[in-house]
Amino acid sequence: MDQFLQHGVNGLVLGATYALLGIGLTLIFGIMRIVNFAHGEFYALGAYVAYAMVSLLNIDYFSSLLLAAVIGFLFGWAIEFLLLRRCKLENIDEVMLIMIGVMIVMQNTELLLWSGVAKTVPTPFSQESLMLGNIALSPIRLFVLCAAAFLLVVFYCVIERSRLGMAMRATFQDKDAARIVGVNISRVYTLTFALGSSLAAITGALLAPVFVVSPTMGDLASLKAFAIVILGGLGNLAGAAVGGFALAMIEEFGAGYISTAYRDALGFLVILFVMIVRPQGLFAIKERVG
Repeated sequence: MDQFLQHGVNGLVLGATYALLGIGLTLIFGIMRIVNFAHGEFYALGAYVAYAMVSLLNIDYFSSLLLAAVIGFLFGWAIEFLLLRRCKLENIDEVMLIMIGVMIVMQNTELLLWSGVAKTVPTPFSQESLMLGNIALSPIRLFVLCAAAFLLVVFYCVIERSRLGMAMRATFQDKDAARIVGVNISRVYTLTFALGSSLAAITGALLAPVFVVSPTMGDLASLKAFAIVILGGLGNLAGAAVGGFALAMIEEFGAGYISTAYRDALGFLVILFVMIVRPQGLFAIKERVG
């Protein structure tokens, strides 16, 4: 029973960050209809920001989280404003080529700047695990869980309670009707892409002390983000959150009771099963108009 609870706690920590990663991607797809192949590179960008701030500039880890979120937001804003806004989003082929190009440029820039050697980010927390009965939880993982849960709540409030969230939801439902009632669609697109990119960057910064940082870390992150979006249903923010926790639990319990060698494979096998049984995702919502 203790082992089961231990895997459950580990799954919660990982699931909270997966949820952030998946929500950022599904937000962009749901509103802009863009398949953001560079989403994982924003995750890597945030991790490298944390590494540079903490390991090279001796800035505290908590400040690096805020800086990673800001840099991810600004970089996402620049990509949407300078590249995506110049093309018609309805031209799927052109958009896909742009995002693949962005992914390649970002990954190779990281490789050029930091080399291919994996980096570690020093943790500001104690290395001794906290004991909750017979369950061990490292302080950094506890912080990641609390920070990710806080960000999920803040994001929910932004989407459901703010004017920006209302504009985003209106654009998702019917962009032409939203434009008629005064919503600036171009601004919504820019803020959507920037916000989604910021969520990926801060997720990477949060997990930087937990895992190693490398130029290729975004590849697996992108695959898992797409898996989460597919599992939860395209364009469904709540589904992406649930899908993130579900994928993390599958991986954690699979690694614990089957084999760590198949940790990532088990999650993708479940995704394939979902695509066969329910291609629209477990929590699919009605297709938007326009």
